[in-house]
Amino acid sequence: MPEHFLIGLGLILIIGIAAQWIAWKTHLPAILLLLICGIVAGPVTGLIHPDQLLGNTLFPIVSLSVAVILFEGGLSLRVDELREIGGVIFRLIAIGISITWVLSSLFAYWLLDFNIYLSVLFGAILIVTGPTVIIPLLRQVRPSGQVGSILKWEGIVNDPIGASVAVLVFEVIMVSGTNNGAGVATVGAIKTLVFGVGVGLAGATIMYFLLKRHLIPDFLQNPITLMLVVAAFMGANLLQEESGLLAVTVMGFALANQKSVRVKHIIEFKENLRVILISLLFIILAARLQVSDLEHLNWSIVLFLVILILVVRPAAVYASTIGSKLNWKERFFLVAMAPRGIVAAAVSAIFAFRLSSEGYSEASLMIPYIFVVIIGTVTVYGLMAAPLARKLGVAKPVPRGLLILGAQNWVRKMALELKELGFRVIVTDTNWYNIREARMSGLETYYGNILAEYALNEINLDGIGHFLAMTPNDEVNSLATLRFSEILGRSEVYQLTSETAGKKGEISGELNGRILFKKQLNELRIKTLFSEGAELRATNLTEEFDYNTLLSGDDQFIIPAFLITQAGDIRIFATDNPPEPQPGQRIVSLTIDREKAPEWLLEKTES
Repeated sequence: MPEHFLIGLGLILIIGIAAQWIAWKTHLPAILLLLICGIVAGPVTGLIHPDQLLGNTLFPIVSLSVAVILFEGGLSLRVDELREIGGVIFRLIAIGISITWVLSSLFAYWLLDFNIYLSVLFGAILIVTGPTVIIPLLRQVRPSGQVGSILKWEGIVNDPIGASVAVLVFEVIMVSGTNNGAGVATVGAIKTLVFGVGVGLAGATIMYFLLKRHLIPDFLQNPITLMLVVAAFMGANLLQEESGLLAVTVMGFALANQKSVRVKHIIEFKENLRVILISLLFIILAARLQVSDLEHLNWSIVLFLVILILVVRPAAVYASTIGSKLNWKERFFLVAMAPRGIVAAAVSAIFAFRLSSEGYSEASLMIPYIFVVIIGTVTVYGLMAAPLARKLGVAKPVPRGLLILGAQNWVRKMALELKELGFRVIVTDTNWYNIREARMSGLETYYGNILAEYALNEINLDGIGHFLAMTPNDEVNSLATLRFSEILGRSEVYQLTSETAGKKGEISGELNGRILFKKQLNELRIKTLFSEGAELRATNLTEEFDYNTLLSGDDQFIIPAFLITQAGDIRIFATDNPPEPQPGQRIVSLTIDREKAPEWLLEKTES
C-alpha cells in the first residue's frame, strides 16, 4: 500500500513537470498539455486516482496551492501600471465581471439542465479566469504594449472576486428558504472585503517588519514568507469563507509595491513554486474526471462554450473598453484571452459535492460542464493566442536580437555584420567615443551604465534574446551576465574569457556567463587579431562545402562565432555545447591568414 501512494504521487510530479518541459520544447500551451496528460493518466489509463491518493486532503491542498499562486500573482502587480491601464482594469472588474456573470447565468439556464439558482452559481464560477492559465499563456505569447498588463491584472484580480461571488451565491442558495438572501449576500460581501484586505495588509506589514529589521536569516526568508501566506489565507478564511484568496493577493500586491525592502528573491522563489504547483494541480484535477462524466456531454454544453467565447467575452470586453485608448487590434486580442483554470475547477467541485448532498441532484453536472469549459477555452485561446497576436501586430518580436556590452572598434564591426544579416543589435557602453562611433555607423545604442537601476527601464528589450558581454573589464562582464541571466535565462548570456583565465586571480566560473568563441580568446587577443588583419565573414554551408570543409582550409584560420539557421534564428558559439552547423545554414566566423595567425592560437587549436 505505501508503494501505491508513492508511485501515484511520484507519477503526478513526473507527468506534470515533463508536460511543462515538452510544452516548452514544442511551443504548445503548457496548460493544454497538462490537461491532456491528466485525462490520459486518470480516466483513460487509470494510472492516477487523486481521490484515493489524497482523500479528504485533496481540496485543502488545492486551496492552499491556489493561495500561493495568487500571492505570486499579487507580487507581479505594480501600481505604476495603473497610470495607463487603471481605467480599463476597473471597468473590466466592474462592468466586465457583471456582464460575464449575467450572460453566463442566462445561457446556462436556457441551455443546460440547471434551475435558476444553479445557473447563477455556474455563471459566478465562470467569472474566474485566473493566473494559473493567463500567466503561462502570456509568457508564451509575449503581448506588447498595455495588453499584457491588462490581462495579467484582470486574471489575478478576477480569481478572488470570482471565488468570493460564487461563495456568496452558494450561501444565498443555502438560505433561499428564509427569504433573507439579499441580506446574506450583502453582509458576506462586506465581510469578504474587510477581512480579505485587512488580513492581507496585516500579513504584508508583518513580513515587511521582519525583513526591514533583518530578523530573518536569508535561508529562512522564503520559508517564512510561505508560512505567512498560508497563515493569512487560513486566518481570512476562518473569518469569512473564501476571503483568503483576496487576502493573499492583497498581501503580495502590498509587498511588491513598497520600496524599502528587497523582495526580488521571494518573487523568484514563488515563480518557481508556481510552476510546480500549476503542474501538479492540473494533473490532479484533470485526473479526477470519470469516464461516466462523458455521458453528460452533449450539444448543449458545446453550444454554451461557443456562446461563452463568441458572445459573452466580446460583450464584456467591448463594454469595458469604451472610451479607452486601446485600438481595435488590442481590444480584439483582449477578446481572445479568457481561459478558465484551477479555481473554477476547484470551486465547482466543492459546491457540487455540498449541493448534491442537500438535494440538488443536477449540481453534479457542474463538474463535467466546468471541465468542458476549461478544456475548450484553454484549447481555443491557447492555440489561437500566439498566431492571432502576431497577425494583429500586438506581440513582441521573436527574441532573436542581441544586446552587446562594449562598443569598441572590433565589437562595432561584429555588430554591423549581424545587423546586415537582419538581426536587431543594441550596443551599450559608458565610453562616449565608442557610442558616438557606433551611432555614426548606424547601430542602435545605449549610452550609460548597464548595471544602473534605471538602465532596464530605458533600454527597449523587445526582440532581444541574447546578451554578449565583451568589454575589456572582466568584473563588469561578469556582473552584467549575472544580471541578464535573470532576464534572458542563463543559457543566453555570454562573455569573453577572462584576462586572468587559468591564473590565481581568475573570477569564479559560477559568476560568469557562457564563454564566447574559444577559451584563449580574451578581449585583448581578439583586438590584436583584428589589428593584424582578421576579418568577419559570412559563409553559406552546402552539401559540397560543409562545416568541416570550411575549417580545414589551408589559407585561412577559421574561428566560428555565430550560426544562422534556415529558420532565421541565431546560435552563438560558446565553449560549452557549441551548435552543430548543417548544410543550408550560414556561419559568421572570424578569419585570419594562417601565416598571420599567432602561435598561441595555432598551438592551442591544433594540439
